[in-house]
Amino acid sequence: MSSRGRAAQAVASRGKLVRLDAAANPPDGSPCLAEVAMTPNLDRPELSIVVPCYNEEANVVAMYEAVTAEAEKHAASHEIIFIDNKSSDRTRELLRELCDRDPRVRALFNNRNYGQMRSPTYGIYQAKGRAVVALCCDFQDPPALISEMIAQWRAGAQIVLGRRRREEAGFVLTVVRKAGYALFNRFGDYPLIPGATGFGLFDREVVDMLATWNEPEPFFRGMLIESGYRLAVIPYDRPGRAAGQSSNNYSALLNFALSGASGSAKGLLRLQLIFAIYLCLFAGVLAVATVLRFIFHGYSPALLILTFVVGLFAVMLLCLGLIGDQVRLLAERSRNVPLVIEEERLNFAAPSVRAAARAAGNS
Repeated sequence: MSSRGRAAQAVASRGKLVRLDAAANPPDGSPCLAEVAMTPNLDRPELSIVVPCYNEEANVVAMYEAVTAEAEKHAASHEIIFIDNKSSDRTRELLRELCDRDPRVRALFNNRNYGQMRSPTYGIYQAKGRAVVALCCDFQDPPALISEMIAQWRAGAQIVLGRRRREEAGFVLTVVRKAGYALFNRFGDYPLIPGATGFGLFDREVVDMLATWNEPEPFFRGMLIESGYRLAVIPYDRPGRAAGQSSNNYSALLNFALSGASGSAKGLLRLQLIFAIYLCLFAGVLAVATVLRFIFHGYSPALLILTFVVGLFAVMLLCLGLIGDQVRLLAERSRNVPLVIEEERLNFAAPSVRAAARAAGNS
């Protein structure tokens, strides 16, 4: 067959990726189009599963097998994205093997550890599925719930969140969590769902919308609630880790909570403003009392000094509060920091190749 005939056959083939291949050029040097076999709908699967990893060599292969089994039973097509946060064990080696074995597996390797807010969110934004499931690699988010989440999504929910009924956690951690939820729901911009950890399914429209927000420290579970899309909740009992050791110590959890509060609880920034206003009112009452004391009982140095100190502190606190609110506004208007800088990505098609694949599928 001539090169023109092979090119026509390649373009006419549905489910094939069509691209120029220099290695396939005929002896006369004229370019021809080469066919590369491609799994149907791999470029735009029905379901994407995103799994953040950090030193998960004991769980990553088992997680791949578990989510693959669920996806093959309940989705027409799927992809699995592992995003590694600069693991120091064999996690990346195992991910390379999985990518070589299964073209539906993709891997993102960060050039450093970006924490448990930025890295998972970046992985979600790289997904191409009509629905995106996010879950931890330690099996504390049960893959068996994926089927129920897909059912809720097909029934019309745009966000499906897993909410833990109970968890094997210590007394101190449980108390701190309850206090954190109470504080956030009192001063936050929107109420959080207690027990919702970010394990869930998100519609394509939701993911695309949240990606436009350009949050430098994305508190994703809060952003989901703030977005206002149709929400369903699935209660479950959260088990302990399947294997390995958790990297979430109290310091990491505290940093996570503070980042979430600073990004999603602007009321906390204004708390000092509110306190300053009440302090100014108190200083005003003290000033009136000082004047009345001077009129009816004579001069009182202690009361005068107290009024001056309280008034001065109130004014300083008010000024600091106004400055803090202005800094918040400036920060909101200048967000342009990448969530993650990639060191390497595996099994992801280049943008131009993706476009060629879509064009071939629509021809």
